[in-house]
Amino acid sequence: MPADFSGTWEIVSNVNFDGYMVALGVDFATRKIASLLKPQKVIKQDGDHFTINTLTSFRNYECSFKTGQEFTELTKGMDNRTCQTVVNWENDRLVCVQKGEKRNRGWTHWIQGNELHLELTCEDQVCKQIYKKSK
Repeated sequence: MPADFSGTWEIVSNVNFDGYMVALGVDFATRKIASLLKPQKVIKQDGDHFTINTLTSFRNYECSFKTGQEFTELTKGMDNRTCQTVVNWENDRLVCVQKGEKRNRGWTHWIQGNELHLELTCEDQVCKQIYKKSK
């Protein structure tokens, strides 16, 4: 049985977010604002159907998908690009590949203890975030 990601998660650690945003081509002013934010993730999981909301006081982002099915994703509010995206289970990890203008783009989510881990990749940059479940 795959891991259950459902819940509300609060960020506690965010390493190399600026480097990741530079690789995406995010402008300086937006990067400075984004670096001050404390995102919250609200994940709804129903079997292999997911809705992941990333909420901040500046912008919100929603991504809905079914694992194993490719879809067209507009990264509105991030770098505003269109990607062909697919998310698959690899053991208990959700692994996303986003094909588009930027190479080596995607993310991996996994749960370790009471923490939700997220690695974001774009080109040669890796951002590592850790979230704790809200009570």
